[in-house]
Amino acid sequence: MSSSRLVENIRLGDGPSGDNGVLAKDWDINIEDHEAEFRDDLRAASGIGRKRQKRGRTGGPILSQQVRSLIGDGNQAYVDNNLHEAMRVMQEVIRIEPRAASAWSVLAQCYEDMKENQRALQLRIMAAHLTHDADEWDHLARQSRVQGYNQQALYCYRKVSSLDPSNVDAMWDRAALAKEMGDLRTARNAFLTILKRFPHDLTVLGELRPILIDLSDLRTCAGLFQQAFDHHQKVFASGRVLVLADLYNTLGEHEHAIDVIRKGTRWLQGRGDQIYWDRCEDDREYDLLDGKPRPEASQDGQIEPGRYPLNVNSRHRLAVARIKMGQIEEGTLHANIVLSEEVLDYAPLFLEIADALFEREHYTEAKPIYEVLGTDAATSSVYVLLQTAACLRMLDELREAAEVYEHVRIADPGHNDAKMKLAEIYEILNEPRKALELVYEVIDSRKKKPKENQEVAIGDSNPSTSLFAEEKTTKQKTPGVRASNRLTRAQLRELEARKESEVIKGYRRLKDLWPRMLAGSQENQPAEGEWLLEAEKLVETYRETRNLFVTSRAHPFRGMFPNRKRVRNENETEEDRMASRLHLDLDHDLLAKKKSKEGSTQEVDVFRGVSFDDWLRLFMQYCFLLTRRGQYEQADEILRHIMLSNPYQTRERQDSIRIALITCAISVRRHSIVVEQVRKLITAHQFNNEPQRILLAALSSGMRPTDAFISSTLQKHLFRELKLTDHAVKNPEAMKWNALNKRFVSTTQAKGGEAYDGPEDDAEDDAQVADEATIVNNKVHPEIPTKSNPLMVAVYGQICIAAKSYQSAIFYLLHAYDYCPDDPMICLCLAIASIGRAMQRQSDNRHHLVAQALACLSRYRLLRANETYGMEEVDYNFGRAFHQLGLYSHAVRHYERTLELAGNNNTQTLTFAREAAYNLSLIYVSTGAMPLAQELYRKWLSI
Repeated sequence: MSSSRLVENIRLGDGPSGDNGVLAKDWDINIEDHEAEFRDDLRAASGIGRKRQKRGRTGGPILSQQVRSLIGDGNQAYVDNNLHEAMRVMQEVIRIEPRAASAWSVLAQCYEDMKENQRALQLRIMAAHLTHDADEWDHLARQSRVQGYNQQALYCYRKVSSLDPSNVDAMWDRAALAKEMGDLRTARNAFLTILKRFPHDLTVLGELRPILIDLSDLRTCAGLFQQAFDHHQKVFASGRVLVLADLYNTLGEHEHAIDVIRKGTRWLQGRGDQIYWDRCEDDREYDLLDGKPRPEASQDGQIEPGRYPLNVNSRHRLAVARIKMGQIEEGTLHANIVLSEEVLDYAPLFLEIADALFEREHYTEAKPIYEVLGTDAATSSVYVLLQTAACLRMLDELREAAEVYEHVRIADPGHNDAKMKLAEIYEILNEPRKALELVYEVIDSRKKKPKENQEVAIGDSNPSTSLFAEEKTTKQKTPGVRASNRLTRAQLRELEARKESEVIKGYRRLKDLWPRMLAGSQENQPAEGEWLLEAEKLVETYRETRNLFVTSRAHPFRGMFPNRKRVRNENETEEDRMASRLHLDLDHDLLAKKKSKEGSTQEVDVFRGVSFDDWLRLFMQYCFLLTRRGQYEQADEILRHIMLSNPYQTRERQDSIRIALITCAISVRRHSIVVEQVRKLITAHQFNNEPQRILLAALSSGMRPTDAFISSTLQKHLFRELKLTDHAVKNPEAMKWNALNKRFVSTTQAKGGEAYDGPEDDAEDDAQVADEATIVNNKVHPEIPTKSNPLMVAVYGQICIAAKSYQSAIFYLLHAYDYCPDDPMICLCLAIASIGRAMQRQSDNRHHLVAQALACLSRYRLLRANETYGMEEVDYNFGRAFHQLGLYSHAVRHYERTLELAGNNNTQTLTFAREAAYNLSLIYVSTGAMPLAQELYRKWLSI
């Protein structure tokens, strides 16, 4: 069909049929290419099969005339042996068109001719990415292996596999190289890929088995061998059966191990069709010819023993599996057959049987096997002797066990476990002095013992030209060898000294810039920017130091290189416990000796030449400037982070940082942050009024501060503190100091029948403060109050006023008035609450409340009468009260007196003149006296 199509093209072509030029052009073809094209067309038309992908180099991008000309010049220069000119031209080609594969190839050949094989290899790898030639990648992989670039070779082999999945040789080379390098996961994946192409191949399984065992992937290994066992049993060697049985025994699937041994051996003996043996739960199929008959074999319907041969290794697997399954009698039958062999030939099998019996706590049966192994120097070992002594101890043969442990002690003086076991036996035998000597030997040896050997990958010190990070896989188990990228202690000290010098220099610079920055003039603006840059470096230096932010906040900062105590492991703890117990039996004074040896840790108050108080001052100044520049979030994050630093866990420093947080929050009007931090101050300073005064000062006036002031979380928090304070005054003997939270709590029933024992449902922030209760502080706990606190009750009443809950406010403010009747603020707040309640529709005693309010105002005026500037405030508040009650004539009189007093006190900066003038103007406007109102506007309310 391809020929007929070609003839048809000739007929339809231009020119005469006898034109030799046309015939030569049309017949100048590649028959194989046309046949391949025809097959692809046929597959595309039928929709069956995949279109054949051509292997080999691709055409690449269409090159411009300039690039083709340069490539020609470069090739000519290479032919003329002008390598430098050829390299220059090809580099120019690569600069213009990096996808020109021929330029990379010629450049690589130039380097190869110049004997720079490593550089040539790099360039050929770059060119291979453009040509996508699997054979080329395979060649590059082999060259990389020859030059020792194993990681690069692995990459090349992976490219071969992706381009040509049928290249099994490349897959095998990749798997073998990965296994050689210790990259077991890559080796496993490569062998599994080969196994997909050649399922159940025994050679691949043999290579894959140790890799899967090293990776602890026993389940996959067992599954692969089981599939191979089921697939082609006729070529399955007996050794593979043992491997599969060992895998199942290791996985604890002993029934599968027994099934594999029985079926595999039966099938190897040509009895694969005798499946009736599977109905037998025991192993009578492989009883000995001269063995004792089984008692149940003579019963009706029972299968007689087959007495088929079974090699020692297979019988050993059966014995171990039966014993570990708890079928001791059946396992002992096989074990006795194995144990009848020569011990020198089958010592590992003897030991595994003994270990299986020991694991099932059959010490009587395991002890003779261990003794047989221990009597011969060729089969004896420390492990065998330890197991023998353990069996003797479990059988209450303590003297004999002690003798065996003594032999181990003599053979291996550094074996601490044997010494501890021997000490335990001496303790049981009531020989505490011998036991104590052994314990002290163990303790001394552990102190002198060097660090455990570490496997360190030795890197190549010479610079590598590989495209990948090459690491030699040779491992040395040399004690005390450090990784090349780790600094020694001397180097760390030298580095720390340099950093300390830089910090001191930077701090001095900050102190020099600070006065110029505070001047605030336009010329000193650069000084502020420079100060911020220097401060940022120091702040980040502090925050990046891990020694200042350890997990346990109770531990003070002890310097960058403290004398650290060695962490005790479980064995050392047991040794100390035994030593203490033995000492108590001897002379009862071990604890006193231990306490006398323990030294106290010394706290360090300087970090890199700057005291922590100076550091804290720097943090605050830096955060204040950030807040002023509109970077409040960063300032808040820094201060919160510094609160976690161990040197700042004292109560005074924590309070300073919290007040700095409040200051920054006030500046940007983040009133919720103010409430959060004040709550923590109130929690930390129990029975103290200062945090509440800070709260009132921080939320002085305004709509947003009022919203924060009446938040439910703050109300509940203050109410809990109020209840606890009241309970402490009335029932001090019921108060208990909580050492964890550093607070007093009540242990008795509250009035409602619920035990008040600290924070309630919404005290998340209080819990956080409790987490910070590990703060180092030498002060004793606060004193329990002996009389009621009017401030706390008054503050809670003010919150109720702001929330327009006047009836509750009157209740709490009356309590505050009872506690302190001479406080003018309480009287004023009580008057405000009474008038507010009188103005509500729910009020049924308005006149009483109004009279009570005026009485409180009179008391308030009496208490403020002796103050120089108090009467202006008094008159304004009286006017405001009459104004709200609608008594305008009385209100006007008091407002006018306020304005008169303000006019007489010109030196006073803070007056009530504007407030009084504004309120008075409202009265004038409402009564139609517009000229009087305009006069007030001009005199008092104009700028």
